[in-house]
Amino acid sequence: MHDIRWIRENAAEFDKALNRRPLDAESRKQFSSANLLAIDERRRAAILKYEQAQARRNAASKEIGAAKAKKDEVAAQKLMAEVNELKVTLPALEAEAAAVVDGLDKVLASIPNLPLAEVPGGKDETGNVEHHKFGAKREYAFKPKEHFELGEALGLMDFETAAKLSGSRFVILKGGLARMERALGQFMLDVHTGEHGYTEVNPPLLVKDDTMIGTAQLPKFADDQFRTRVTGERSVNLNRMLAKFPLLGQTWMQLLGAIARQDRLDMEVIVEGLRGNIDVQDFAEIKDILFRQNLWLIPTAEVPLTNLVRDSIVDEDSLPRRYTACTPCFRAEAGAAGRDTRGMIRQHQFTKVELVSITTPEQAKDEHERMLSSAEEVLRRLGLHYRVITLCTGDMGFASQKTYDIEVWLPGQNLYREISSCSVCGEFQARRMMARYRGKDGKPAFVNTLNGSGVAVGRALIAVMETYQEADGSITIPDALAPYMGGIKKIEKK
Repeated sequence: MHDIRWIRENAAEFDKALNRRPLDAESRKQFSSANLLAIDERRRAAILKYEQAQARRNAASKEIGAAKAKKDEVAAQKLMAEVNELKVTLPALEAEAAAVVDGLDKVLASIPNLPLAEVPGGKDETGNVEHHKFGAKREYAFKPKEHFELGEALGLMDFETAAKLSGSRFVILKGGLARMERALGQFMLDVHTGEHGYTEVNPPLLVKDDTMIGTAQLPKFADDQFRTRVTGERSVNLNRMLAKFPLLGQTWMQLLGAIARQDRLDMEVIVEGLRGNIDVQDFAEIKDILFRQNLWLIPTAEVPLTNLVRDSIVDEDSLPRRYTACTPCFRAEAGAAGRDTRGMIRQHQFTKVELVSITTPEQAKDEHERMLSSAEEVLRRLGLHYRVITLCTGDMGFASQKTYDIEVWLPGQNLYREISSCSVCGEFQARRMMARYRGKDGKPAFVNTLNGSGVAVGRALIAVMETYQEADGSITIPDALAPYMGGIKKIEKK
């Protein structure tokens, strides 16, 4: 999310940085500082008009009393007529101001983050720049197979049954492969928590709209997400709560009336009146029943981990904060039709270890390099060949200021494939989440956020399978995973 005040004061700088992104002509026009500032002028004018009318109503109300004190009924009647007219026009003026504010917020929420000056320019992935490599491609005395060929031949990777259960882009892992995927996740968590200073978190897999908006998955990428639908009957749950608190019957009647009128503001006021009269947990449940949103399945643990600091002001001395989690992730892959249809490369459900850092602006650059190094260490210990590339302005993510991708070498595919993406986002996400820190001067300022894969567990499994395959189709266990495999040294067909 961008700061309109900063854009107003740095219009040329904003346009120059944004124009490094490969936007279409319509977006370029809509996101230009000229258009944004024109909307902002309308916003400010609408708010001023509303505030002036409100101030005049308050002043006129006081003047009525003064006129009556002087027994000037003509003036009093005239003022009362003015106040009555303002009472009618104020809601319209307030709605007009709210609509302009909402319109500006929607446009600002649709604008991607500004790339750092050091990010290479480019229209697409062809503009990415190689940063460095680790290791070398292995030589084989046979033609290496792809992971799905190996897995299906071992009888431990079943796409056909998964399709019967859930449709395309799902897999069932069994036996040694299921264990090795679990081992990979545990190994990664142990490295990051034991050696890299990350705090392990077990977060919710279902999150609300605001949480997804905070990390910029919404509104732009809604089609790429899985959303749940709440089917419970609100009236049934409310009646259950009514039976629990019979002495609040009058309040319930008022609440049911507000529900019938679909008056959300009245509902919020009535519910707020219950605070302190009932248990905290019951209060939270009532709010959940009334205002429950449909929940989203997380596309990455970046979403809940980054939002751990939303709507808060943390102490500067507590930064940087580092979080990690190994979770299932869910993506609709709406734009991936026809791509990577074989195997596990692009799945609707996959496991990933995520790294998230919350920092001050001054800490962010060094933290980005540190995060990249943490992700690389996992692949180094697994003995996997990879390269690191700096994404260009045309290939970096919506919320990113700068991104490093780690691409692991897959001998079966004879290709490098992304296995980690480490991004620094500046205060872009923090503004959406209202996540701030209090500095030494006592003033609150927005934190900086960073996120990266540490790494994608499913793709690590693919890389291990293809790298450590033998001529007979068996897979040797890397030394780093030996403590997690219960004595299994090789996965082979039984």
